[in-house]
Amino acid sequence: MQHPDQKYIDALLENDKVVLDELYKRYSGKIKWMVLKNNGTEDDAADIFQEALMSIYHKAKFSGFELTCPFDAFIYMVCKKRWLNVLAKRKNHGVTNIEDQEYSLGEDSFKLAEDCHLQDERLALLKSKFAELGESCQELLNLSWGDKSMEEVAVILGFTYGYARKKKSECMAKLTKLIQTSPIFKTLKW
Repeated sequence: MQHPDQKYIDALLENDKVVLDELYKRYSGKIKWMVLKNNGTEDDAADIFQEALMSIYHKAKFSGFELTCPFDAFIYMVCKKRWLNVLAKRKNHGVTNIEDQEYSLGEDSFKLAEDCHLQDERLALLKSKFAELGESCQELLNLSWGDKSMEEVAVILGFTYGYARKKKSECMAKLTKLIQTSPIFKTLKW
């Protein structure tokens, strides 16, 4: 279910200056605080925040990403992961104080943000493996996942009802195997 904070994603897509100003005022300071507390500079914080917004913009524009958790927890999680990557590349600075509980959000917000991120990663894996299926499987599954009954799908494809069901089962098994044999499958906590 889309979160009311989707307005920030929409503002990024529509370049809505009023809402974007609100977004910067509400969230950039929190990201700056997190980066400064962890061996970063104000410039680092500004870069991390801007990169995170660009990443979210591209995800929304090209993948249809919709926010299902609070924006504050989501942007914090994205920035935190980016900052940890920067620190890992630098290797000469340790992480001193990068703990979620110091950020003024409840654990539920972070769980929602993590769940949102995991769901997005799972969807990306599903889409990539779906694209590996043959055209007939893709067509059959797309029709059956839409608003058509299996009887209607069978008629559209010129199959008997029994064959359409059998074929759908085979296609689903193939898709499931492709997903489960992916190297990132286990990291997505299915």
